Amino acid sequence: MVDNYEDLVARSPETFRGEYAIDVRIHHEVTGIDAVNQRVSIKTDEGRELSEPYDHLLIATGARPICPKVPNADAEGIFGLSTLASGLRVQEFIERNKPRRAVVVGGGYIGLEMAEALVRRGLDVSLVQRGQEVMGTLDSDMGQLVSKALRDIGVTLYLSEEFTAFETKDGKVSEVTTDQRSLPADIVILGIGVTPNSELAAGAGIELAAKNAIKVDDQMRTSTTNIWAAGDCAASVHRLTGQPIYIALGTVANKQGLVAGTNLAGGDLRFPGVMGTAVSKICQVEVARTGLQEKELQEIGSEYATAIIKTKTRAGYYPGSGSISVKLLGEVASGRLLGAQIVGMEGAAKRVDVIATALTAGMTAQDLIDLDLSYAPPFSPVWDPVQIAARQLIKQL
Repeated sequence: MVDNYEDLVARSPETFRGEYAIDVRIHHEVTGIDAVNQRVSIKTDEGRELSEPYDHLLIATGARPICPKVPNADAEGIFGLSTLASGLRVQEFIERNKPRRAVVVGGGYIGLEMAEALVRRGLDVSLVQRGQEVMGTLDSDMGQLVSKALRDIGVTLYLSEEFTAFETKDGKVSEVTTDQRSLPADIVILGIGVTPNSELAAGAGIELAAKNAIKVDDQMRTSTTNIWAAGDCAASVHRLTGQPIYIALGTVANKQGLVAGTNLAGGDLRFPGVMGTAVSKICQVEVARTGLQEKELQEIGSEYATAIIKTKTRAGYYPGSGSISVKLLGEVASGRLLGAQIVGMEGAAKRVDVIATALTAGMTAQDLIDLDLSYAPPFSPVWDPVQIAARQLIKQL
């Protein structure tokens, strides 16, 4: 959908050097951190080994796709995606090898978006998911709506199946094996998730947190003096539970980077944590979520109620009106909102921002009903779908 990959590059190394006077050194790999003497060890592509001192060190090493520890995982035609370069490698493979059958392992954001992209390319696409529905960040009753959206565009789903192995032929992937079947594959996309690149930090004695992400405080300081961390390698705190959590999203990474950079330069900013707000899109179907889902509430022993409604994104008579399903979760004792999930047509997803704001403010379902939200037929029914859901939640509470 984007003609030139260079349009996806926000800032080049030349931009950093020329406009910001930042000494960018590409093809330089940091191999170790000496926190006592405040130095980093570096290896260049040419094999030179260097050592550089620092006053402050920011670790922003990001994350990498989770690759299953099974035989043949390094075979040609198996791809994980986390960077622009990794996406370009997939594109080049498709153009060079003309694969016909694709298997996506994992039903998260990357897996679903890649499934759609491969369908658009004309491939026969199958998706294997361990859970009973795709998108594990949704409750299953909302996840089934996303599963239907994938089937509607031609993706064959194999749900509640465990991936077990890759088969190869002449060094290339040929099959994906699950605990129930074997699927022929000319290309495989790993959408199992990502893991933080925290080994450098751990090697320097820096404390780790949830899912081995680097533990930081609200100013993005690590446990080691003068070392900071931000982005997909760093942990966060969930604002509703106060517990450490690992969420690798661009919004979180950007905000953490702003906080870390401001503070190590002498400012005073704080990162308050996350709600897990995220949106995605499968062809015409928009998906959004924020806050806690049912399994998380069950884990912490919260007494909660839920409500699901289905209505229209605009006034029902207005052209272009589409369906939207909203699920709200609330705390029984207080009526406080705890989470939301939305699946629908154009105009559905960004409504989650209203609920994310309400969660941040500690609002109740009644507070959401009382909000003076906008109305005109091209944009919403008289009662916005999130408020219709809140009215239903009040009954359950």
